[in-house]
Amino acid sequence: MAVVSWKEILLLTGLVVGCYWNSLSCGFVFDDVSAILDNKDLRPSTPVRNLFLNDFWGTPMAEERSHKSYRPLTVLTFRLNYLFSELVAAFYHLLNVVLHAVVCVLFLRVCRLFLDKTSSLVAALLFAVHPIHTEAVTGVVGRAELLSSIFLLAAFLAYTKSTSANHSIVWAPIALTVVLVAAATLCKEQGITVIGICCVHEVFVAQGFTLPMLLDTLRRVLQGKDGFPYAVLQTLLKLIVLVISTLLLVIVRVQVIQSQLPVFTRFDNPAAVSPTPTRQLTFNYLLPVNAWLLLNPSELCCDWTMGTIPLVESLLDLRNLATLVFYTFLGLLAYHSLRYRHSSARTVIMALSLMVLPFIPASNLFFPVGFVVAERVLYVPSMGFCVLVAHGFKIVSHKGPLKKISWVIIGVLLTTHAVKTFKRNWDWESEYSLFTSALKVNKNNAKLWNNVGHALENQNNYAKALQYFLQATRVQPDDIGAHMNVGRTYKNLNKSREAEDAYLVAKSLMPQVIPGKKYATRVAPNHLNVYINLANLIRANESRLEEADQLYRQAISMRPDFKQAYISRGELLLKMNKLTEARDAYLRALELDRTNADLWYNLAIVNIEMKDPSEALKNFNHALELNPRHKLALFNSALLMQESGEPKFWPEANRRFLTYVEEEPEDANGYFNLGMLAMDANENAAAERWMRKAIGLQAGFRSALFNLALLYSQSKREIDALPALDELLRHHPEHIKGLILKGDILMNHKKDTRGAKACFERIVRMDPTNVQGKHNLCVVYFEERDLPRAAHCLEETLAMAPHEEYVRRHLSIVRSKMAAMSAAGQPLTSGGGAAISAEEEKPERAEEGPEEEGRGADAVGKGNGEEKNVRKSSAESLGGVDQSESLDSSQSDERTTGKSTEEIKDIERKRAAALKRLEEIERILSGD
Repeated sequence: MAVVSWKEILLLTGLVVGCYWNSLSCGFVFDDVSAILDNKDLRPSTPVRNLFLNDFWGTPMAEERSHKSYRPLTVLTFRLNYLFSELVAAFYHLLNVVLHAVVCVLFLRVCRLFLDKTSSLVAALLFAVHPIHTEAVTGVVGRAELLSSIFLLAAFLAYTKSTSANHSIVWAPIALTVVLVAAATLCKEQGITVIGICCVHEVFVAQGFTLPMLLDTLRRVLQGKDGFPYAVLQTLLKLIVLVISTLLLVIVRVQVIQSQLPVFTRFDNPAAVSPTPTRQLTFNYLLPVNAWLLLNPSELCCDWTMGTIPLVESLLDLRNLATLVFYTFLGLLAYHSLRYRHSSARTVIMALSLMVLPFIPASNLFFPVGFVVAERVLYVPSMGFCVLVAHGFKIVSHKGPLKKISWVIIGVLLTTHAVKTFKRNWDWESEYSLFTSALKVNKNNAKLWNNVGHALENQNNYAKALQYFLQATRVQPDDIGAHMNVGRTYKNLNKSREAEDAYLVAKSLMPQVIPGKKYATRVAPNHLNVYINLANLIRANESRLEEADQLYRQAISMRPDFKQAYISRGELLLKMNKLTEARDAYLRALELDRTNADLWYNLAIVNIEMKDPSEALKNFNHALELNPRHKLALFNSALLMQESGEPKFWPEANRRFLTYVEEEPEDANGYFNLGMLAMDANENAAAERWMRKAIGLQAGFRSALFNLALLYSQSKREIDALPALDELLRHHPEHIKGLILKGDILMNHKKDTRGAKACFERIVRMDPTNVQGKHNLCVVYFEERDLPRAAHCLEETLAMAPHEEYVRRHLSIVRSKMAAMSAAGQPLTSGGGAAISAEEEKPERAEEGPEEEGRGADAVGKGNGEEKNVRKSSAESLGGVDQSESLDSSQSDERTTGKSTEEIKDIERKRAAALKRLEEIERILSGD
């Protein structure tokens, strides 16, 4: 066997790079989204053992919705990609290109077993540039084909060394073959078919048998004329080992999928649910269709499901001729290769085994698969096709007159294929380019129209997306998914009535419940989302909550393991204040999936509603164990720890808020809460820095501006607080607490009685029942020496708050002063020129407490311009009058907080309101 030279390796590698370098600019498209972007098994936080428990898409194999595609070694390479480059698509594509080059080199080595040096190189070059491979190489999920092919070819090469020079069995290569076959199978299921290729090679190439020879030997043994020759016994022994190892692999594979085949619908593979003979005629017709794609890859399409290939429903259908021609040609090749012993026959039989055996699992002939035609499954069969082409080239080129023509044809073929491959790569640049290119080939596939709509939807171009979704319903009127897409898009366009109509059409197309027949076997799991989407839509109407709950319960009755229905119903029950039922719904969902961080988070929210903060914190921690970067859990658990009032929790709360702002660096709320934590810890410099960061990100951030001003006031920097208060009142002129604080600073530190009076008068105009504002205005009147007006003002204040002792005391002071001045014959107003010295008794102003806009467990990052966070700290009250202005020496340290019983109740009402806003939490596992 001729070895592969470095020049040939460099030639093949250069050709692969030349054809596929532009694939590095492509993103994650089509199935890449599910396998890469949405697959939690790639994340370092997911245990590696999950790769061996879940399918290719990250779904547990035990779940019915699993596709049962078990490829843990392929997912492991995705995980390694993520470890080094996270979700940078170029590195995933680069590794695919490298793997394709490795396959080409191994394939050249295999070809050297059957072809001469030139012909084998032609086969490898054709394989390197064939356009049918773009889906396997440029599509990241095609890596399953690439890895499986590497182990498949390596297993075959190992097996070819299982016979020594003296024709005895060498067991080490056979053992290595079994290991490599297992590895190939763990990359993709078709890897196991290399056992069949090894058997064909052993019988017809290594031992040199032909079919007539085998039949004659068998006849002689059965007639008792002769026993099995030693060579035949050796062959049988090796084949038995291969067959037993294959059976063991099959048994393990069946155990992995728990003896269940995946659930596919007629939309995935229409022929699979068709009656006889339509099913058989269509599946057999698909064989020449695949062969034609290898022969003429001019019109390639990423999706061949649904109506792409119409069913062959009659024997009179002319397409049956193509099936007949295909089987005739295949039969002639098989007859030629099995009847003769010359090298040409051996080459053809190996080419056929490479082309036919790896294709059997995807052929639909023995069991249905989830597609009609898939270009990437032709990756290994194309090896046999390339061997046949190269062998034909060898035969023709040895004939004098056709030698030059054959070289020209091969040159043109390689060039056109390379150009086609390079151009085809650009189609995989984005989902929009991929699906629009597919529509140029096939306009009868509703799934393609839907996918173009999805691509436009991701660009927020809902109006144009709707046109494609509507066209999908016209192409396939019974496509439930298309009607669901129409409904969702109408909802995004705020057309609720049209959205509901579309969902009702989709719901009417659902298979009806048949007593005694399992419903799940007749419907795609994602189609049940029509109940979720419809319920999510109508529950926006408070009068239809029970109707929405009925839809959720209907979905659960159809599939008791429908996790999303429990999640959505839990949200609804939370909104309906049925807390126990909501908790039970989430607990049932957790029984189905305990690795879902969002479920633990939602359960924690219910615990908050149920006034069980310790259980809520425990469930938040469960969510963070599963997903340490879960943004909502980070934010709200930190908030819960801070609001506990226990300083021991503050360092961890600070760490979680810091992690949150790493994830959401543009969300001012994270920085605001870091500032509040710093205020609680008396770290004023840090608090100021975080507050200013929050204000810089969100101009007019009410809570941040007020608490920054409060921080300055507490730090004896009252003058610095005024600019923050001015900005606060410019954005929120109705902010009463800001006005009280500003009035206090103007009165107490700027000695600006007029400015303070304007603040307090503004408060009274906005809220005539505000006791603090009214009382402080009374103090201003006293400062202005207008005692009658001050007394009248205090009388009105006392009428509003008869239980406030400080108001009663201050009124008594003013009345006493008025009586004393009247007895002395002094005028009671400043107009009389009387002055009140600093040593005389003066009423204090009622002081404003801290901002009560506490930070509740609301959704983060809603972008609605409102403060999502409500502050409930125990910061010091605002500064009051100077001690030199105290009522008397015995009261010099008395400070009135001005918090009445009613205000305390108001705080509780605000807390309740914050909890009510939980119904607006942005759910990640939304039904839409």
